[in-house]
Amino acid sequence: MTRTVQTPTEYWFEERCHITEWWNTPDDAAVSVARARVEPGVTTRLHRLTGVTERYVILEGKGCAEVAGAAPLEVGAGDVVVVPPGASQRIRNVGTGDLVFLAVCTPRFTRDAYEDIDPEPM
Repeated sequence: MTRTVQTPTEYWFEERCHITEWWNTPDDAAVSVARARVEPGVTTRLHRLTGVTERYVILEGKGCAEVAGAAPLEVGAGDVVVVPPGASQRIRNVGTGDLVFLAVCTPRFTRDAYEDIDPEPM
């Protein structure tokens, strides 16, 4: 068994959330796992991922997820939201504490797959 240890560091992403890359390497192009943290009252930017399926695995907090223009879906700890490739997506923190979730992407997330489609300027 091969074990690779990455030292994750949280960083601010212009999508309006904090990201910690737990697993994202070209050596394992099949999947990436990141911890996302959205502050109370914040809605991430409307975006889509080209060729990537993303799953939000909610760990803490309360949110409303919007996927592919469907009505917002209330989510909390233990819920999973599946976002198909190319679908518009965003999530809003409706709680009083941080909304924390894993973003599990297949194949792995790369910056060139990200497309900001929010009508509001950055």
